[in-house]
Amino acid sequence: MSKYATIQSYIDSLTPERQSAISVLRKIINKHIPDWFHECINYGMIGRVVPHSLYPDGYHCDPKLPLPFLNLASQKNYIALYHMWVYSDPDLLERFVAEYADRVSTKLDMGKSCIRFKKIDQIPMDLIWELVSKISVAQWVDIYEQSRS
Repeated sequence: MSKYATIQSYIDSLTPERQSAISVLRKIINKHIPDWFHECINYGMIGRVVPHSLYPDGYHCDPKLPLPFLNLASQKNYIALYHMWVYSDPDLLERFVAEYADRVSTKLDMGKSCIRFKKIDQIPMDLIWELVSKISVAQWVDIYEQSRS
């Protein structure tokens, strides 16, 4: 259970610099992500999920939870964008890594689905909106189900 009941309470808990960065990222995501991905607090972070009304099975780790697609969080030493599609699609990952290198002078700091931004002024906002705008809920559910079989 998250200690944040709303997205705004999550943002309000951050330092002013982090509030600004998270708010800008959230605005870009909200503007460009397909509407059917529901925004909510998910795993204690700002999330975009496939709601149970569109995918009743929910997330395999806990079917009571909706299927996650993307999370945005302020961690201790960085801002994190957890993007499940990048994790599940090697071609998308390869394109993202190449595009990142073309747009940002610092080395990409990334885990499986976690893209870490240590310098707020070096977040490639245009690349983020491209990343969130290229998939539909139906495509994400198909990719997810294929990865589970």
